[in-house]
Amino acid sequence: MTEQRAGIGRLTASIVAVAATLPYLTIKTLWLTGDSVGVSDPALMEGGQMMGMNALTFAMEAVGLLLALAFTMRWGMRLPAWLVLLPLWVGTGLLSVLAVTTPLILLVGGLDVFSGGPIRTWVYLVVYGGFITLGLALMTAFALYARDRWPAVFVTPVRSPFPSATRSLQEVVAWGALLAAAAVAVLRVVLAFDGTAQAIQNGVKAVLAVGGAVALVALVRRRGNGPFWRPLVLAWLGSGSLFGWGLFSMIVRSTGGPLAYGGTGVADFAELFGMLTGLVMGMCGAFLLAERSGVGHVQPGQDALEGEDRESDRQPADHGHR
Repeated sequence: MTEQRAGIGRLTASIVAVAATLPYLTIKTLWLTGDSVGVSDPALMEGGQMMGMNALTFAMEAVGLLLALAFTMRWGMRLPAWLVLLPLWVGTGLLSVLAVTTPLILLVGGLDVFSGGPIRTWVYLVVYGGFITLGLALMTAFALYARDRWPAVFVTPVRSPFPSATRSLQEVVAWGALLAAAAVAVLRVVLAFDGTAQAIQNGVKAVLAVGGAVALVALVRRRGNGPFWRPLVLAWLGSGSLFGWGLFSMIVRSTGGPLAYGGTGVADFAELFGMLTGLVMGMCGAFLLAERSGVGHVQPGQDALEGEDRESDRQPADHGHR
């Protein structure tokens, strides 16, 4: 059999995602090569810390572009599951927060929130507009990709029974993560008093943290009447945002430079604690998905997370995705 082609929806979403990365990659390329386009203070880009951060964020955006391409190509269905899920987990955790908070911040504060700094306003509009578009398009493309590659995730209920050698440990970890996420949310509420933009962003991060942890508990305990994918999405975004934003903030703060201004002890602790909580939640979710891959009568030759091997959807299963 031939491998399943990407449908028009997945193809369109992936093309939009690729296009959304190009302005950002262009600006970063110019900055890395010494051009100061969009910068009122060219000296800002001359330090080693800024060069390193520009290179890091360029690489992060490039990974998003490669993932979008993988969702359109046949070879993308053969990639190891972890190679798709890990970067997408971090990336969607970062982008989901920006996609929600940026329009709210602009609605409340207007364009003034981007003025007064060394970076010109139009750069922020291009960059954050690209982030929002990339986040929405990439998550749409991935949902359609996952539906074709792991169909059982979308049709089996949360309550579906499956053998688990680590369920007791998963429950302990999930409940512990819920307590930790609640503590991070409280710290976020404290930080929300630093200003309007901070209040919006910290509020969204707090809601995602607690919502993701609650969803993880429901998944581990198999509680709920709906399909498995609904709480999975919330647990995915909640844990990904905790880990992704915590890791990025720790990198920024540890490298120093212009981007490290404004940090406080409470903020640093919230980011570090959030990063560790998100990592634990992600690992718990990985064990859950690996053990739950048998739901739907998966054949022994199928990849982890593969769906039910019916005649109508044998293509992804029969060709493996290792």
